Amino acid sequence: MRTITVMNQKGGVGKTTTAVNLAAGLAARGRQVCLIDLDPQGHASMHLGVEPTGSTPTIYQVFTGEKTLAEIRQLVAPNLWVAPANTELAAIEIELANVQDRELILRGAIQQFVQTQPLDYIILDCPPSLGVLTVNALTAVKEVMIPLQPHFFALQGLSKLLETTARVTRRLNRELKVTGVAICLFETGTRLASDVIADLTNFLRASDPQAPWANARIFQTKVRRNIKLAEAPSFGQSIFDYEPKSAGAQDYASIVEEVIAMESAISASHAA
Repeated sequence: MRTITVMNQKGGVGKTTTAVNLAAGLAARGRQVCLIDLDPQGHASMHLGVEPTGSTPTIYQVFTGEKTLAEIRQLVAPNLWVAPANTELAAIEIELANVQDRELILRGAIQQFVQTQPLDYIILDCPPSLGVLTVNALTAVKEVMIPLQPHFFALQGLSKLLETTARVTRRLNRELKVTGVAICLFETGTRLASDVIADLTNFLRASDPQAPWANARIFQTKVRRNIKLAEAPSFGQSIFDYEPKSAGAQDYASIVEEVIAMESAISASHAA
């Protein structure tokens, strides 16, 4: 089983779009997938048609110990489950302030979950911040995928994000690796995008071989800016259901293929 956190502390870079469509694309390829929404805005949940209100259980109850992941997950498509979130989750940072080992709550919940629910992938959509929810995600998984918009300031934000992964690796999760950077909102033919990708490539090549991102790859597929990707959430559908012939669907299908192609190498590295 692969566990992947999709994260970027900057909003509007395609993070939730990537998490949702990666999960949906893998499920369509026959993988058993659970998408865990860790963003209090609940956008990943709504993107797949789940709007938890009232007494609907959410990931908040998992953090408070009232429910298990098995009890809150919802089947939204063949092979695809969602552990939903809503604004209730925004209070968890304060509520866990004095809780011992609060960074390990999600790890324990996932370990309990997979003992009874065989899965191929667990994908976590993080909030656009580096607080306790994101740290829980990094502590619970083995892989990080970073969606990145090819703008100058995105590289500055990336350094802070990588520093966070390094701290979590040292203190809480020795197995954590940044395995991929997905270029999103890509505009073909622009000089800036090419320059940013070149700078990112050089940075990764020059990284300390012991850094958690030392072997990260930049996905060959660039997710082009596409209006259909922006429209799909309002219909509660992945891009593959909403507009399967769109450029967005083509790009995310290619990202899914690249992720699947990594399975053997990732499994071998974990076994080692």
